Amino acid sequence: MELNTRDEKSLLLYFETQAVDYGGTLEGVRMNADDFAIAKRWNDAGFVRFGRIAFHDIKKHSGVARDHWCVLSDEAWKLAHAERRARCERVMATLKVERKGFEPEVQGA
Repeated sequence: MELNTRDEKSLLLYFETQAVDYGGTLEGVRMNADDFAIAKRWNDAGFVRFGRIAFHDIKKHSGVARDHWCVLSDEAWKLAHAERRARCERVMATLKVERKGFEPEVQGA
C-alpha cells in the first residue's frame, strides 16, 4: 500500500494514535466523507480493518462517542511509524529555537 495524499497520511496517523491510546476506537465526528471513503478502501484491501461499533456498545465519555473502530495491519503499522518519523523530522527542521542540552560528562575530569 502506498500513501499518496496528505489526507491518507493524516488519517493513518489518526488511526495509529487511536489504536495506541484507545484500543482502536474512533470518534466518527472527527472524520469527514473523504476519510470514510479512504477507510472503506483500506478495509476492502485489508490494509486497515474498519467499521462501526454497535449502538449499545458505544460509551460516551465527556460527551465523546467512540462509534467506529480500526485494526491496523502489520504494513499499516510500518507505514504509520515511517510517516510519524518523517513528520517529526519536517517539524524539527523548521523549529527556530536554540536547543540547549546537557553536556556529556568527561571521564577523568
